[in-house]
Amino acid sequence: MIISARTLYKLLLIAICGFTFLSACKKDGMGGELSDEEKNNDSFTRYEGKFLDELWKLNPDWATSVGYHKYDSVLVLPSEQKKKLTDFAKSNLDSLSHYPQNELSASNRMDFNLIQNYLRKTEWTYGSLKAYEWDPTSYNIIGGFAYILNEKYAPLSERLQSFYEKMAAIPAYYKDAQKLVKNPVPELTDLAIDQMTGGVDVIEKDFIDSLTKSSVPDPKQKLMRERAKASAAVIRNFTAWLKTIRSDKGRSFRLGKSLYDEKFNYEIESALTSQQMFNAAVERKKFLHKEMIKLSKELWPKYMGDKKIPSDSLAIVEDIIGALSLKHVEPAQFQSAIEKQIPKLSAFVKEKDLLTMDPSKPLVVRREPAYMAGVAGASVSSPGPYEKNGNTYYNVGSLDGWDKDRAESYLREYNDYTLQILNIHEAIPGHYTQLVYANKAPSLIKSVLGNGAMVEGWAVYGEEMMLDAGYGGNEPEMRLMWCKWNLRTVCNAILDYSVHAGSMTREQALKLLTKEAFQQQAEAEGKWKRVSVSSVQLTSYFTGYHEIKLLREEYKKKMADKYRLKEFNEKFLSYGSAPVKYIKEAMLTNEVEKPGDKKADQPEEKNEKKAPKAEEKKPAKTDSGAQ
Repeated sequence: MIISARTLYKLLLIAICGFTFLSACKKDGMGGELSDEEKNNDSFTRYEGKFLDELWKLNPDWATSVGYHKYDSVLVLPSEQKKKLTDFAKSNLDSLSHYPQNELSASNRMDFNLIQNYLRKTEWTYGSLKAYEWDPTSYNIIGGFAYILNEKYAPLSERLQSFYEKMAAIPAYYKDAQKLVKNPVPELTDLAIDQMTGGVDVIEKDFIDSLTKSSVPDPKQKLMRERAKASAAVIRNFTAWLKTIRSDKGRSFRLGKSLYDEKFNYEIESALTSQQMFNAAVERKKFLHKEMIKLSKELWPKYMGDKKIPSDSLAIVEDIIGALSLKHVEPAQFQSAIEKQIPKLSAFVKEKDLLTMDPSKPLVVRREPAYMAGVAGASVSSPGPYEKNGNTYYNVGSLDGWDKDRAESYLREYNDYTLQILNIHEAIPGHYTQLVYANKAPSLIKSVLGNGAMVEGWAVYGEEMMLDAGYGGNEPEMRLMWCKWNLRTVCNAILDYSVHAGSMTREQALKLLTKEAFQQQAEAEGKWKRVSVSSVQLTSYFTGYHEIKLLREEYKKKMADKYRLKEFNEKFLSYGSAPVKYIKEAMLTNEVEKPGDKKADQPEEKNEKKAPKAEEKKPAKTDSGAQ
């Protein structure tokens, strides 16, 4: 799960031409004039700071999630945000046109492309996609409140005050939302109702509990409690209203090929088209089937004894996987089993010298919060670029309340083998490790506008890298189960494209997932639900992985006998969460970093709410979800 995130914006610069090009009087450290190239990079870096500050004014929830707390108490009405973000995109696209892109440094060119893509996507989102009309989950604001409450970036009393002030706009927010929602997708309506019903406790219960532990005076507490109660009632009324307008004849959850292709281009930012990605996934599926058949035949005598081998080769694979899947933890041990594996993964990475790990960055395994539930069974919430010293959360879906058969099916999917691969993907050297590196990258833009395909692709790449390095003792069982796991990545892409750009039915999807990807019924049904409430994100795993593998091969040829896996990994991660196609350009051209690459694009935050450095924590932004 990235999922990500992730996650959208007003007028920014005035007289940008003068600002950009009239900085010639600035002297360098030797007292001479700056070159045109240095002036362009210096000006662009200042532009980025102003861009971000204006972005956060229009996106206070997003700002909170990345650790920028100047606007924590603000809740922007959806119709107001829509207009201002559209104006912001138009204005800044004009501003960008004044910068000579070919005269910017490699890092700044990446940032330029990321900003430009974001602005174009914003125009497209409001002008063409119009999800604000048919996706009620976009009005689930509880996550922003939960972050303010749970993260210790400032004294509790300050955070409670921000929470209290932010609640003041909730009635107007949902009144405005009701005007915007039209013909909503029934599956997304159900998800919004579930998430908001489960998450309202953040306001009605958790906020009140925190008040009792605070130093807020009793009279003020009374006002705060009353507002919380009223706010919770507004949210419940909104979910009740959603139930009244929900219709099975509402807009289809399928995007359609045109919107899908456009969304793929904006969100994945790949060198591939969506069709090329799909074709590559189909070929990868064929390759994995051959590998799995070979491994399954090798393992057959060990697990099946004298039992006759089926004539259907995929049935051989299914039988062996079925036998291996019986080895799993009990439902109550699921989260603790994950916690125990994390140190082992870290030790292996260190032993094999695959990456330099940072032991100062903690990873906390926790139960998935209710307001995040319903999309992915596991995900990572990382420290944001403004508050890098904090916990990274590994969110684990709970099996509480599941009936015996459903829990057994789920645990067979996440058996003793695949649970390890899940932890590699989500934690080490997957999302957790990549996001630690990303927060060290000097460019805020690459963190804020991070590319989901790069993030998810790295996690998938990390799985294979670990097995290639000998993780799991080179046992054919572990390799077979990884092939199954990698097949899930591949089938995610096939499923997403076939459903949203085609007409794949639920029955066809379940057959693909259970018969060709060897998934348990519960996993397959969960994936169908996921593809009905999301689009394009499921393609990010395979697309990113595929592009990273292609890049590594090209880099290996370029470096010849100087190639070292650790050097490739760390150099790749040093660019932050930029799209693979831009990282590829930088790594293969060997471009020397130029003035402006060492960035200082974090805007100076005149923010009374800013946390003391000793208490800096991270935004609980969900950057990814389980595959």
